[in-house]
Amino acid sequence: MKANVLTETLDLDKKEWLQQRQKGIGGSDAAAIAGLNPWKSPISVYMDKIGQGEEIPDNERMRIGRDLEDYVAQRFSEATGMKVRRRNAILQHPEHKFMLANVDRLIVGIDEGLECKTTNSYAKKDWEEKEIPMHYELQCHHYMAVTGYKAWWIAVLIGNEKFVYKKIERDEETIKMLIEIESDFWNNHVIKKEMPSPDGSVDADNLIKDMYPDVEEGSEIILPEYEDKIKRLDEIKDLSKELDKERKEIEQNIKLAMKESETAIVGDRKITYKKVTSNRFNSKGFKKDHPDLYNEYKKESSYRRFMVK
Repeated sequence: MKANVLTETLDLDKKEWLQQRQKGIGGSDAAAIAGLNPWKSPISVYMDKIGQGEEIPDNERMRIGRDLEDYVAQRFSEATGMKVRRRNAILQHPEHKFMLANVDRLIVGIDEGLECKTTNSYAKKDWEEKEIPMHYELQCHHYMAVTGYKAWWIAVLIGNEKFVYKKIERDEETIKMLIEIESDFWNNHVIKKEMPSPDGSVDADNLIKDMYPDVEEGSEIILPEYEDKIKRLDEIKDLSKELDKERKEIEQNIKLAMKESETAIVGDRKITYKKVTSNRFNSKGFKKDHPDLYNEYKKESSYRRFMVK
């Protein structure tokens, strides 16, 4: 199987590139659709594909990631002896046309590719030994599904202090699962323009807030189909209170055992109980002593509060 070329990207500007991406599901979308991307929700992907997503403004982190891609690819070649090349095109699955791939590098002479990543030092544990973050692993399997390649490598620069690379062998079961999930998403949501269900993520929460920021005062809607969900919500809240109480009891026992100690060691875990000093602005006092200045500099903000009574 050989991937089709949807479009060449060498001379494609950003606007045209974004328009082409809307024609299908890319590697970075795969884990989000499966509910396994920590930063992106299925709703976010859906909004993007129907042309209603907000364009993410370029920032320094994104710029650094792009600039270091060449460095990561070069380090991979030095470490493995394998040559890599760019493929300046959006590739397309020959059968499932909605599956697209804009790959970082292809490895010369063999049916394998390379994904280049940069991350911060806090993510070290995600890359220990054979570990690979699941959303990146699914991204690579998506590329293998589109290209038909037998394996994909992933190389990462961690906090400008460590370089690692790992090989992901093609797994037919994973690829079959991805095709099914992406096919369902594309045909039953994007094509039909039916939004997928929220997944409980912060991203989904923020998107919903942006969709409906205002409220029609005095308006009311009857939702009988949500009675079971409200009951379940009550159960979850009660369980959450019990767990929170248990958590506090454990923490309080440890605090008593630590006494004046700042640090405690429990097995391979480190616990700190430090004294923290902070300065906070006394807005009530300022309003009382300087009401004119307070009114001049106060900033009004609004949001919608969700409550179940």
